[in-house]
Amino acid sequence: MIEASDLPMTRITLNNGAGHMPALGFGTLIPDAAVTITATRDALQAGFRHFDCAERYGNEREVGRALEAGLAARGIAREDIFVTTKLWNSNHRPERVEPAFEASLERLGLKYLDLYLIHTPFAFQPGDDQDPRDQNGNILYDRDVTLPDTWKAMESLVDHGKCRAIGLSDITLDELKPLHESARIKPAVVQVESHPYLPETELLGFCKERGIVFLAFAPLGHGMRPGLLEDPVISAIAARVGKTPAQVLLAWAVQRGTAVLTTPKSAARARENFDISAIPEDALGEINRIQTRQRLNPVVNTGVPGFIPQSR
Repeated sequence: MIEASDLPMTRITLNNGAGHMPALGFGTLIPDAAVTITATRDALQAGFRHFDCAERYGNEREVGRALEAGLAARGIAREDIFVTTKLWNSNHRPERVEPAFEASLERLGLKYLDLYLIHTPFAFQPGDDQDPRDQNGNILYDRDVTLPDTWKAMESLVDHGKCRAIGLSDITLDELKPLHESARIKPAVVQVESHPYLPETELLGFCKERGIVFLAFAPLGHGMRPGLLEDPVISAIAARVGKTPAQVLLAWAVQRGTAVLTTPKSAARARENFDISAIPEDALGEINRIQTRQRLNPVVNTGVPGFIPQSR
């Protein structure tokens, strides 16, 4: 359990001597290029120092430009921010991993990455088409490459020094266990959907026992209404502690020992999401006792990311 008077500045140690990850991260899954630039700039100004990107999002170049301008304007060193991006599913073949990494690095305008993730454990047909499908619209998977094959190529990136840590996204505990056991360089981070409706308690426990950072996305329920932001337990705690429901949800995530990603698209939301404070133990207990269970993004079954709300 993390208890910090200055909760927004919490940093979590990465294994393998790979440094520290700021617990509060800004996720860049933003379809609009212009909004990507302004939102990244506003997040940096609000205090965010952890930026989560992906080849799949199609906006690494915009994120890189916003970071370059923002760092220069505020006199912030590259070493003071933490940047992640992800290997897409069509690049799982070992020979495609390093070129994909280098292409992301070039688009971001960086000389090194703090963290590189396998975006999902699903391998798609290799090639430039990120969403290969057959004539019936079914995804074309690559059955000739395994997750350990891809992981070995990821390990070589760390060996070469341009990537400080590696990890996985959208992976289940059953898939993570054998990979962790066989890996020469252990995963430093696992990024999955997690919030009070999907606490992923067993996966979190596994990660804590093995020094893996658990990084939660969709901590606010990805804006589904009604949803977490209207949950009566969350709303009551927010009123009691003088914070917004979003601030309560983010504080809960950090206090339970996870890192967390949020994607505010305005300067006001960025300031709100960064301005979190520790909530009382009894409030944490109330949230932990919420009984609703709902996965909002079925990526763990399909390999296709993006937010796809389930019908209610």
